[in-house]
Amino acid sequence: MDQATSPSTMRAVSQDAAGAPEVLKTVETQRPVPGRGEILVRVHAAGVNPADWKTRERGVFATGARPPFTLGFDVAGVVEAVGGGVTLFEVGDEVFGMPRFPHPAGAYAEYVAAPTRHFAPRPNGLNHIQAGALPLASLTAWQALVDTANVQPGQRVLIHAAAGGVGHLAVQIAKARGAYVIGTASAAKHELLRSLGADELIDYRTQDFAETLRDVDVVLDTLGGPNWARSLQTLRPGGTLISILPLDDTFPAKEAEAAGIRAVFMLVEPDHAGLREITSLVEDGHLRVIVDAVFPLEEAVRAHTLGEIGRTTGKIVLSIAP
Repeated sequence: MDQATSPSTMRAVSQDAAGAPEVLKTVETQRPVPGRGEILVRVHAAGVNPADWKTRERGVFATGARPPFTLGFDVAGVVEAVGGGVTLFEVGDEVFGMPRFPHPAGAYAEYVAAPTRHFAPRPNGLNHIQAGALPLASLTAWQALVDTANVQPGQRVLIHAAAGGVGHLAVQIAKARGAYVIGTASAAKHELLRSLGADELIDYRTQDFAETLRDVDVVLDTLGGPNWARSLQTLRPGGTLISILPLDDTFPAKEAEAAGIRAVFMLVEPDHAGLREITSLVEDGHLRVIVDAVFPLEEAVRAHTLGEIGRTTGKIVLSIAP
């Protein structure tokens, strides 16, 4: 679409204050214009992540922004316009990405303008909804297991909340790396996780993983709190504990050091090369994303309410463009 003749406004989900899901409102606002090195993407789908409702409620990832602001970090859509100096994409290209994180990307909107290399071409075989579910969760899993832990064939990898948004993708990435994959999840989700490649599953409702597991090489913890110390008990000396939740006084850093274990907090970053790796896994049949529920943009409140229950399998996505 010619930028000069396209509408100057767009629909977006905005909030004027922190709080419960009900603070989210659909508004009409100015459409962004891509700057140098940026592309304007017409958003077809936006993934819904825990980072979104933590930002809505407490401003956790609203770095440098004050209400009113628009939530959302996962984007899948079509390039509508390109800024000066852009050679990687052209108008009409289908892309997906996690632009600007941890700064606000404003993905709950009809358009997003962001740096070109925060995106990659949409994987072949995925529709916009599936692609919109991928970026933040898959990059978190990739950067944790590959860039941070350097998982190797034959290693034992424990993934907590293995059926969640990050978890179900981490299971597949670890398996693609040749690891022996152990997951914690409710029994009802074990069959799905086995189909995704999990070798061993623990029902957290009836089994204590800390009592049964030993000699684990890598733990990816998405839960935090008491889980950190209990996960430490399962790791061998030289193993790695990765938390994707900010650390607090309960994180067993001294205990890990005394046991010869590397214990770290990892924050996901925009990553063009990582998105390309994710795309290769998808197109080679080693990675599939599970979409639990899809809501229209105007029902972001329902999407957040469902997500905060913490019982979804895979991802929740907002469908935005027709």
